[in-house]
Amino acid sequence: MEHSQLIQTHIEESIRVKEQLLPTLLPNISLAGKILVESLKTDGILYFAGNGGSSCDASHIAAELVIRYKSGNERKAIPAIALNSDQAVLTACSNDYGYEYLFQRQLEAFGKPKDVFVGLTTSGNSKNIILAVDEAKKKGMKVVLFLGGDGGKLKGKADVEIIVPSNVTARIQESHILIGHILCSIIEKDLFGLD
Repeated sequence: MEHSQLIQTHIEESIRVKEQLLPTLLPNISLAGKILVESLKTDGILYFAGNGGSSCDASHIAAELVIRYKSGNERKAIPAIALNSDQAVLTACSNDYGYEYLFQRQLEAFGKPKDVFVGLTTSGNSKNIILAVDEAKKKGMKVVLFLGGDGGKLKGKADVEIIVPSNVTARIQESHILIGHILCSIIEKDLFGLD
């Protein structure tokens, strides 16, 4: 096979990174689940945000919560919003203030103390996520961060950080979506008793 070694290398690298999640990140993933569930129990809203591939992951996780995570798990919709999804807000903010203020402005408009901001950034250095974290804290919101590598500038800035032990963006994003799915499962189990 022409690409068999390339394929095998990618799969093996992804497995290696994911194998490191269990011993090192299990407590933080569990704590993140608890924070999200507690917010939802008090009628809070979960706000997700990211850039590029992380933007897609933020939208993906929010959609799993609004619609459903597992087929057959019929339950009411969960209030989750991806802040990177509104094109009018995205282009207006980028044009009028600058892209770095995109998520901060939305949290300024909508965030409440019972809500949670979930930021996804593989580097931990995305200026718009940093400003959103600052705004969320100002609002009294909880903050959960999905990071990679050494955590970047955002390390130590959240209520809980899930730092994937890799410097390869693709491997970090693959782990972020796995973690997002796990959190969806925790929420469905704890709020609705669904497996």
